[in-house]
Amino acid sequence: MNYPPVVSREEWLVARQELLVKEKAATRARDRLNAERRRLPMVRVEKDYVFKGPNGRASLLDLFEGRRQLIIYHFMFGADWDEGCQVCSFLVDNIGHLAHLHARDTSLVLVSRAPSAKIEPFKTRMGWTVPWVSSHGSDFNADLYATADDGEYGGVSVFLHEGEDIFHTYMTTDRGNDILHGTYNYLDLTPLGRQENWEEPSGRGNSPPMGWVRLHDTYNT
Repeated sequence: MNYPPVVSREEWLVARQELLVKEKAATRARDRLNAERRRLPMVRVEKDYVFKGPNGRASLLDLFEGRRQLIIYHFMFGADWDEGCQVCSFLVDNIGHLAHLHARDTSLVLVSRAPSAKIEPFKTRMGWTVPWVSSHGSDFNADLYATADDGEYGGVSVFLHEGEDIFHTYMTTDRGNDILHGTYNYLDLTPLGRQENWEEPSGRGNSPPMGWVRLHDTYNT
């Protein structure tokens, strides 16, 4: 194992201070990026999408639950799948209590193409309470780039509404979802990191990106 070198406490404090300067610069750069994201133009949503959940049919506006903002996570769960995506499940496991988002006038909902009859048992198995609805039979996934000819894509879409008008403000996929993985953010603080084979310095892990991730109830099976 390629461990870091062992040094004195004094040497460590010098190295830590040098890294802290870079960390602060990265934080300020992220603040600027967040501000730029907030300045993105918006697209008016023209279609009347219909979703199905445990309480029946719902419109996109219904998913806001009376709040101004809506974050949708496009959970990969195809209509013919038996269970949800492992990586998407990893992300949902890292979602905190929704009261904190609600306090900022923001709702969070999972959306999948699988019918509710498949979503609900899997949600119960995973022990989740995050609202989760089906877009089965609608154009929502295709219009939001969450379903394509080559399959399903996980990602985030953000919406804002004023009265009856709904606007699509942001979306991201792939590594753009990294910030939502609390487990990864914790592991990034450790000397072994995520233990995936793309990370530097090399020699501290041999797993491909997310190749180690499992449904949380299957790690010991």
